[in-house]
Amino acid sequence: MLLLALGNLSSIDVLIVVVLLGVVLASALYSRRYTRSVADFLSANRCAGRYLLTVASGAAGIGAISIVAQWENAYQAGFASQFWGQMMAPIGLLLALSGWLIYRYRETRSLTLAQLMETRYSRRFRVFSGTLCWVSGVLNFGIFPAVTARFLIYFLGIPVLELEVLGLSFNITLGVVMAIELILAVLITLSGGQISVMITDFVQGQLSNIIFLVLLVTMLILFPWSVIIEALSQAPPGESKLNPFDISGLPDFNVSFFLMLIFISCYNFMVWQGSQGYNSSARTPHEAKMAGILAQLRTSVTFLLIPLAAICAYVMMHAPVYGEATAATLETLASVGDAQLAKQLTTTVALSEILPVGVMGLFAAVMIMAALSTDTTYLHSWGSIFVQDVLLPCRQLAGREGRISNELHLCWLRRSIVGVAAFAWVFSMLFPLKEFILMYFQATGAIFTGGAGAVLIGALYWKRGTTSGAWAAMITGSILAVGGIFIINILWPNVVPGLQAHSPEVAWIMALPEKFWLNGMEMAFLASLSAIAAYVIFSLLSPDPEIDMDVILHRGKYAEVSPHGSEPAKPQKTGLAAVGFTSEFTLGDKLIYCFNLGWVLFFFLAFIVISIWQLFYHWTDAWWANWWLFNVVVTGIVAAFTTIWFLLGGIKDMKALFCLLSSISRDKLDDGTVDEHFGDGS
Repeated sequence: MLLLALGNLSSIDVLIVVVLLGVVLASALYSRRYTRSVADFLSANRCAGRYLLTVASGAAGIGAISIVAQWENAYQAGFASQFWGQMMAPIGLLLALSGWLIYRYRETRSLTLAQLMETRYSRRFRVFSGTLCWVSGVLNFGIFPAVTARFLIYFLGIPVLELEVLGLSFNITLGVVMAIELILAVLITLSGGQISVMITDFVQGQLSNIIFLVLLVTMLILFPWSVIIEALSQAPPGESKLNPFDISGLPDFNVSFFLMLIFISCYNFMVWQGSQGYNSSARTPHEAKMAGILAQLRTSVTFLLIPLAAICAYVMMHAPVYGEATAATLETLASVGDAQLAKQLTTTVALSEILPVGVMGLFAAVMIMAALSTDTTYLHSWGSIFVQDVLLPCRQLAGREGRISNELHLCWLRRSIVGVAAFAWVFSMLFPLKEFILMYFQATGAIFTGGAGAVLIGALYWKRGTTSGAWAAMITGSILAVGGIFIINILWPNVVPGLQAHSPEVAWIMALPEKFWLNGMEMAFLASLSAIAAYVIFSLLSPDPEIDMDVILHRGKYAEVSPHGSEPAKPQKTGLAAVGFTSEFTLGDKLIYCFNLGWVLFFFLAFIVISIWQLFYHWTDAWWANWWLFNVVVTGIVAAFTTIWFLLGGIKDMKALFCLLSSISRDKLDDGTVDEHFGDGS
């Protein structure tokens, strides 16, 4: 059958998109047969292996909106910002090798984070923290459909139709594209819960890894390295696209941004619940830990491949040799009508003007799959959290202690997921985003994570942490984060211009800047510090009886046997010693550990040496050009190797997953209900 072209896509491109999406949908239909209980729907009954978790959770984390957000950063900062990001590599590796948070969290056998909050603190705190988590999540997710849809509209060249209603303008094309996107995501999520989400994420992740490699080669062919360097070298002083020590003129993505990002990444490690199903899906705590170690390799190989597209777009817009494509891009961006939205779409529109037939189809497919993988994971997370941590605990607080049936529980979960999708569609149609996507992520995420970091760390590691401390930390972090969102996105852009227009004679009003002094990242940083102080102070001022951590972590005499076999022996090492090998490490695990350690330490030591040398000798742009070329080539080689490695490991894990789900007996009581509390119990 002859397929018609669609906007910027040829019939070949359309065929590529249809075939790849068909593979994804077929995998969802196949996996739905294994969902038979609440634990299946929420966490694949804790049967997933390390490679399946690594690739699937990675695909969920690199959604279309995340790619567009990284493009915003890379287009403005070029290669320079990537250098400071390397500061985070050893920190992430240290957290992964030690099993920080994820190992103990998996030991608790909690299906959601707020379930742990009830076990450790109280039922009322579970409802409160679960509500904050859900509100934070749906607000964060609320812009996903719009950002993805706008990418598709401008990349595919779909005509924009608008409708005036009561003086308000509505983008009909945006609404239709978002509806199609969300309907597909809902169908996948409802088909089998976490099982379908994880399997489709794995399929999409592997296909995306292959396509990213094709795109890397294509970009370097379309944009010769000499042309890239020549264009990047023209940046003005203080805004270098090559030299990370010459970026003081960048307003948002500067050195302080990355220093705050390092702190927040450590503080919020595993706290954000956008992919909460993966936190509880591992077969054992050790598999969860190994998935985290492998994820460091996955992250490192995408560290440069995704930003490279935005860098090439910048080159196209600034190199005279691409004058015709630049003119067409500027014409399209001028029709957008919103300066911030035009910045967001610059890389998207530029790529649509330069990519050849076939590669356009591959790129469209990978972005659609990236959107689906994130949408399905977020729909599953926020829909599940509302039922598990808000609706059902409220029902218990109202005096209705009995469990609902498995069928009704699954029905409520599915209805909640549909509700989240409907909210996201409406929110995306109405909310005007006034800052960078990454900044919005940090601000909305901090509604929950601003306080939850201290609460989670205390729950798993500090036996003197109290329910009062948890309440104080969560309230403090949330108030500061919500205040930041209100000021940055609503109060400042809408109220301040009016004040200045009506009071030109008031000097201090006229002196107010166009943007608020603090951005979303800085507000999240402030909220996190304040929450830590509140947790410690209130815990010390209102001590509860000390908690027996062995009970919560199912250790010692409280150890349980999992439904699919005995758990491995628990590691005896604690503290920094836990970073080394434990009794659970096989020879293969040790080789993976050493390979990952060597890979990360090489680039981190290079970062240290280069930074120290910079104090005595200023590297030239030519030297930085060679350094970034080395990074791109080595990263591409490792990406090709890990793509094959993770594909084979993931297929093996999928077979094991289906085998376990076919044979294990389901525990109907394993539905996230807590029967015993260790805080005040209220």
